[in-house]
Amino acid sequence: MTGSTWLTQEAYDRLKAELDQLLNVERQAIAKKIQAAREEGDLKENGGYHAAKEEQGTIEARIARLNTILANSVVGEAPEASDTVHQGMVIKVELNGNKMEFLLGSAEMAENTDLTVYSPDSPIGNAILGQKIGETVEYTAPTGKTITVKILEVNHFAG
Repeated sequence: MTGSTWLTQEAYDRLKAELDQLLNVERQAIAKKIQAAREEGDLKENGGYHAAKEEQGTIEARIARLNTILANSVVGEAPEASDTVHQGMVIKVELNGNKMEFLLGSAEMAENTDLTVYSPDSPIGNAILGQKIGETVEYTAPTGKTITVKILEVNHFAG
């Protein structure tokens, strides 16, 4: 599943609804704001025009991001608890002597939780993916420091 974003059906539906809202409502509303601001005249000194163009850029960036996520997503139920680290699971680790718990997956699927989320493509995600409870692995952080991680628990993500 490298390159894929694992999503629950609920997360996929939520993101699809957000995309539909942006495409069918927000995009049209911002186009009207821009047109109204243009009609006010001199665009160089028109704060409303510049604010609307900035908002349009934000909307278009989110549309592009959602399109990418949805096009590359794998939809399914969270894996049941197991002894092996998989995407879409809550992982408890000991990281350089400190215990922490996080979701290995996509930030979009954990919007309604307080869990920290690490992508499977992140350095830690890449290091622990496929590892079993009790195993210890090392990876190099972006800072160049070697980090030691011991897998303590692998649990089902309830969403």
